[in-house]
Amino acid sequence: MQRCAATSVRRIKATTTRNRLHTRTSEAIIQSVVPKFTEGARRIPDHFFKLQFTFDYTKNPNKSLVILGFSKSCNLESIELEDGSELLQDDIDNFQESTDPSPRHSLPHVLVASLVSFLFGYHLGVVNEPLESISHDLGFSGDSLAEGLVVSTCLGGAFIGSLFSGWIADGFGRRRAFQLCALPMIIGASCSATTNTLTGMLIGRFIVGIGLGIGPPVASLYITEVSPPAVRGTYGSFIQISTCLGLMGALLIGIPVKSISGWWRICFWLSTIPSTILALAMIFCAESPHWLYKRGRNAEAEVEFQKLVGAANVRSAMAELLKSDRGDENDTVGISELFYGRYFRVVFIGSTLFALQQLSGINAVFYFSSTVFRSAGVSSNLANAFVGIVNLLGSVIALLLMDKLGRKVLLLWSFFGMAISTVLQVIAAGLFASTSGALYLSVSGMLLFVFSFAIGAGPVPGLLLSEIFPNRIRAKAMAFCMSVHWVFNFMVGLLFLRLLELMGAQLLYSMLGTFCLVGVAFVKRNVMETKGKTLQEIEIALLPQEYSEI
Repeated sequence: MQRCAATSVRRIKATTTRNRLHTRTSEAIIQSVVPKFTEGARRIPDHFFKLQFTFDYTKNPNKSLVILGFSKSCNLESIELEDGSELLQDDIDNFQESTDPSPRHSLPHVLVASLVSFLFGYHLGVVNEPLESISHDLGFSGDSLAEGLVVSTCLGGAFIGSLFSGWIADGFGRRRAFQLCALPMIIGASCSATTNTLTGMLIGRFIVGIGLGIGPPVASLYITEVSPPAVRGTYGSFIQISTCLGLMGALLIGIPVKSISGWWRICFWLSTIPSTILALAMIFCAESPHWLYKRGRNAEAEVEFQKLVGAANVRSAMAELLKSDRGDENDTVGISELFYGRYFRVVFIGSTLFALQQLSGINAVFYFSSTVFRSAGVSSNLANAFVGIVNLLGSVIALLLMDKLGRKVLLLWSFFGMAISTVLQVIAAGLFASTSGALYLSVSGMLLFVFSFAIGAGPVPGLLLSEIFPNRIRAKAMAFCMSVHWVFNFMVGLLFLRLLELMGAQLLYSMLGTFCLVGVAFVKRNVMETKGKTLQEIEIALLPQEYSEI
């Protein structure tokens, strides 16, 4: 044994006769053996803070494992386990079958969380078809400003809600945050369904918007934190698919509005059903182990991991979570920390991705699509159906490819595809003006734009951001980036038609295409691939300086 006042490294060497174990299995074995050393040997202090290991069975002829356990003490100790050690053998047997947690454990929890995205899509689309009937019944028919407020007031509430979503998620936990976001959606929808005045409608829409602002960031956080690394991208795609289903559901439910008096009230009442299901189902869902661990509730984190990964994988999951422990997880995160120091880069990447997502003009394209389709002789209902189906198709393809091709590849091709579609729009607006060829080319460009958005720029940013943000700032950084999303969403929606009048279609689509190309360059230069990596591995890769301070 050697003691040194200048080092903080403790080395434990274990030898085993097993030489063909999978690397991830070996990591799990090491992580489970170390606590037993700390319990069974008095000469090793109990305060292990971090673990890092370097080994390779196939390349090491001596078939030995080297474990480096970092602590605040300055002791360097060496312990050896002989071949066939009962302690090591037990851990080998326990972990050999537990390297890849089954996705079926976490799937029900992810599906419940995806209800937030369904409600997000539903409430954004619920007033589209019934808006004419609402304006007639509430006495503001023909007032374009009032009609615009009914649509946009929800965005204002969402901006306010998104500002506080991170603090709510960190302060009350992920499950409670879901319940708190469901409450204003129930209250606001009920207010809109029962009102007889424009003021009541606007108040209801604003309250619903607060819930919509809180929900999506929390859903991205929760799904990222409870999903196994191998399917985290697939599960993250559920958010975009659920949003598409919500939009299409609002469209289908709104069809009878012109034939049944007061049907728009039913449209609002129906939205309270999934909101209530969300609030009640969250009682039975697992809390995020990352949040519990951050709060120092390790025993509860282990219990929740058992629900999410199965009993056989709890120890390895906790060991993986241990890598992200910095000893400062309970510190209060100030807003200034997001803009200065070591966190600035990841926050800059996240906010810029959301800004480019909106500057591509996707929401304006959705708004303008009905006009384009009507010019081609297609009814607005059929046009919305086409856009919805293409959006859903792209989202399903993203789900299938997210964990195969990776996030970065999908983002690159998505922004590039949107840039190509804007070229088609520019050609349609200039070369074949007012001809059938121009109309069909414009429709094709519109559908290609929506499809390209759905396979990457739509689902990836929310998932990617919740992956690249360190555990300490994840909730609050997501809140800030979602606020950026809502600001640019509002600006594009407000200015699009005005810019179309001033600049013309050719120049406007050229500008949108330029933003898409900027997105390609930005992603290629700044975005790292997170496919198949644990959240702790991503955190270490992006913030290596934290480990150099140990």
